[in-house]
Amino acid sequence: MKYDFDSILDRRGHDALAVEMIPIPGAKVADGVSRIPMWVADMSFPTAPAVTEAVRKRLEHPCFGYYMPTDEYWDSIIGWQRRRNGVEDLTRDEIGYENGVLGCLSTVIAAFTMPGESVLFLSPVYVGFQGTMEKTGRRVVRSELVKDSRGIYRMDFADMDRKIKENNIRLAVFCSPHNPCGRVWSREEIRGAMDVFEKNNCIVFSDEIWSDLVLDGHRHVPTQSVSDYAKHHCIACYAPSKTFSLAGLIGSYHIIRDAGLKKTVDDKAAETGYNHMNVLSMHALTGAYSQEGEEWLEELLKVLSRNIHYACDYIAAHFPGVSVTVPEGTYMLFLDCEEYCRNKGRDMDELLRAGIASGVIWQDGRTFGGTHTIRMNLAVPYSMLQDAFDRLDSSVF
Repeated sequence: MKYDFDSILDRRGHDALAVEMIPIPGAKVADGVSRIPMWVADMSFPTAPAVTEAVRKRLEHPCFGYYMPTDEYWDSIIGWQRRRNGVEDLTRDEIGYENGVLGCLSTVIAAFTMPGESVLFLSPVYVGFQGTMEKTGRRVVRSELVKDSRGIYRMDFADMDRKIKENNIRLAVFCSPHNPCGRVWSREEIRGAMDVFEKNNCIVFSDEIWSDLVLDGHRHVPTQSVSDYAKHHCIACYAPSKTFSLAGLIGSYHIIRDAGLKKTVDDKAAETGYNHMNVLSMHALTGAYSQEGEEWLEELLKVLSRNIHYACDYIAAHFPGVSVTVPEGTYMLFLDCEEYCRNKGRDMDELLRAGIASGVIWQDGRTFGGTHTIRMNLAVPYSMLQDAFDRLDSSVF
């Protein structure tokens, strides 16, 4: 491969939440055991050289005063959406900067709901969404995803419709690709969801931050592209942060195709003065969305696919009672350990602490959904991945 996805980075002492924090209360890594970060959703790979080169070039100029977003910034987003997602008619007037997806969601919540009202989510639910709901005084209403006979997560359109009606819901949050389940929804599935939302006159917030990380021949379908209603009633959020591991630089963007809807969101966002771009994050995006950045991404997808299939095959062979659906996108794995715990008479808290003790820093999946779930991040070098699963086999399962 042209790019480096094999070197093990020492992230200690470099402000890395992934290695400095243990996400399981009371859990400790055993003395003398190294840590393998497999929880928070950033990658243990060096970012694309095109990103660091773009930032380096900007650092050559020693002034960091007020600035304006460049034409290259907007054109990079338009070009990326055209090449990656087939969006041919996007204009810069339909794009808006966001410090983050959750910040954009907070704005949308304030614009279209009142405290105490309910918002629909497909469950399992990304834990950040739940925290945002709690902070803004809104209620989370879950429509559970259901597994079909092949173990693939599906939306339950009848349940979604019923929950919206029962709770007088005006805003629905859609996650495509889905985190933490890893489903890359087909056009037909997204259209089915949008038909439910249209029938109930719901505004839709579509988190598409994982849209670049689709695997094994799957393709991301922009929610706004499936119907006229979707185009005019959907706020979509994107970012280079998951794709290029740039969360620490801050910087996302929304796409809103309807001028009236965009004005409502922009006016509400302006009340806080929150969304102000960092000049370095602007240059990081233009580097990421370059031709070289795209070449790096294509190699990354092969690495992630290899890691995911290794992990799923290993679990099937070595961890009886643990079930997992092979993700079609993202680099997250969502384990269901209910049968294992029942057969072994083990408690989930005990299981989670045992993983941490072995140095595998994984995440309690119960905050996302389910009673015996664990979320794992597989965006680590292959040798580190093998080490992690060998530890889990010998010390945990």
